[in-house]
Amino acid sequence: MQSGDRFRGINPAEFAHISAAERNFWWFRGMDRMLWQFLDSVSSQFQEHPACEVGCGTGWISEQFRYRYPDSSLVSLDLEEEGLRYGRSRGLNLLAQGDIRNLPFGQNHFHLLLALDVIVHLHPGQEKEAFAEFSRILAPGGILVIRTSAFDWLRSQHSEFVGERQRFTRSKIDPLLSAHGFRLLRSSYANTLLLPAAIARFRIWEPLMGAKPESGLQTIHPLLNTVFEQFLKVEAAWLNQGRSFPVGQSLWVIAQKQRES
Repeated sequence: MQSGDRFRGINPAEFAHISAAERNFWWFRGMDRMLWQFLDSVSSQFQEHPACEVGCGTGWISEQFRYRYPDSSLVSLDLEEEGLRYGRSRGLNLLAQGDIRNLPFGQNHFHLLLALDVIVHLHPGQEKEAFAEFSRILAPGGILVIRTSAFDWLRSQHSEFVGERQRFTRSKIDPLLSAHGFRLLRSSYANTLLLPAAIARFRIWEPLMGAKPESGLQTIHPLLNTVFEQFLKVEAAWLNQGRSFPVGQSLWVIAQKQRES
């Protein structure tokens, strides 16, 4: 833990932005499509077994998971009470409050662990504690799915606003997996086709305009929203063929806890 004030994860002000955007905003729709593809490909490993989403935010993914995989009970955990309030409003009844560096669950309990856009809120070095906990609570053969912001040079004013403290690359994730007993199944960057636009905005426009930290989940024109979603739809189709991208704004990792002898 940090000394002084309680450790904070995401900026609590972002929950309202996420709640307003997660159903229709292009980024959520595209990333959700990728997530369900990945989960469908490994569903035999966790069906009819307990699952957990850490950093569940507003509970959007947890709610959808219940309908897609009704035979798997899902526990939804978040550090912030604000996120859990949204979860309760969705009717989620398996909720827990906790820190991913000290998870309030028993050893080898879950067969699936989702950690979506969570580890970026840890201070550098603390990710080792989180991966140790991921390994502890996952049963041998259990699946770990991570999505995280990629590449420090893609940090933006949105990153600053939401409380993003670090970004990750494959070379940074791989040693964490091997050190904590995981075998990599799949990894790929994503949100790749829009990378030139992202670089122009984050590295040129924002500095030039002296942009201040703010949420990137601002309402955009419906046509532009549709166009952006199509880029991610193309990427999802590519990934669904077992292919990957060498660079992108996000990084997907699917790993399996190695089975004990």
